Amino acid sequence: MKIFTYQIFASVAETGSFKKTALALNITPSAVSHAIANMENELGFPLLIRNRSEMVLSQGGNELLPIVERLLNEDRQIHSRAAKLAGLAGGTVRIGAISSVCIAWLPSIIRHFKKRYPEVNITVFQGSFKEIEQGVALGRLDLGFSAYPASNRVESTFLIDDEIKCLTQRDFVPKNGHSIAQADLTNQHFILQRADYDSDTKATLDELDVKPQAINYSIDDQSILAMVEAGLGWGILPDLALTRLSGEVRAFPFEKHYFRHLGLLTNPSSSTDPLVQAMKEEILTTITELMQ
Repeated sequence: MKIFTYQIFASVAETGSFKKTALALNITPSAVSHAIANMENELGFPLLIRNRSEMVLSQGGNELLPIVERLLNEDRQIHSRAAKLAGLAGGTVRIGAISSVCIAWLPSIIRHFKKRYPEVNITVFQGSFKEIEQGVALGRLDLGFSAYPASNRVESTFLIDDEIKCLTQRDFVPKNGHSIAQADLTNQHFILQRADYDSDTKATLDELDVKPQAINYSIDDQSILAMVEAGLGWGILPDLALTRLSGEVRAFPFEKHYFRHLGLLTNPSSSTDPLVQAMKEEILTTITELMQ
């Protein structure tokens, strides 16, 4: 069983809530439920007793909890010792990320990394794809989340295909009932970040024949959500930016699916640094867990 599953179980035992655990670990309540169900299936008995008013540990869950907590503590000690042996007891790692990554991934990544390497400093620069790639190439950043593939000035590792969605007001229904087609776009205005008009989003809008004069710009993803909710236009945002979607808006796929491609960029001169290697490993592991 993966250590992250044990972290989920220990958190549920502490909070008595899938929702509180999901917020603490920056995953969805369904992911929490899925992890607990898998753990119960593997062990062969229920860990929790659920009713309408509360959620408590079963007898088996109570007996296992001290063992799980000991394993988690030993895992932290192993990584702490490894950090000292690898020379990771101090230093700084510099990360560049777009806004959606800052919201959806970085909290979990940094929290997990700091538990293992508490003495390491982490700085985060939020910018556009172009700014991040340039920062990594010039050595101002050690690692960066940006468009994939990147130039040969940096090392790049593919992460995900992030589907681009259309954000509408809550009461809108597409003509086909489930996706945005060309016919739905007539006379519509769109709101997006200016940086996105230089990336895969621009290619999407160009193919859909959305003219530049039909586009207004906002500061960040949350501002786009607020403006769409206020009826000022439609938004174009990828799935990752919709992780914490709330408000009177709806997200629809386009009839033809469009994606932005995300990768992790590494400065070549930093790629062999034990600190950068440790952070890269943490990033890839945590994203794999979050995307399950």
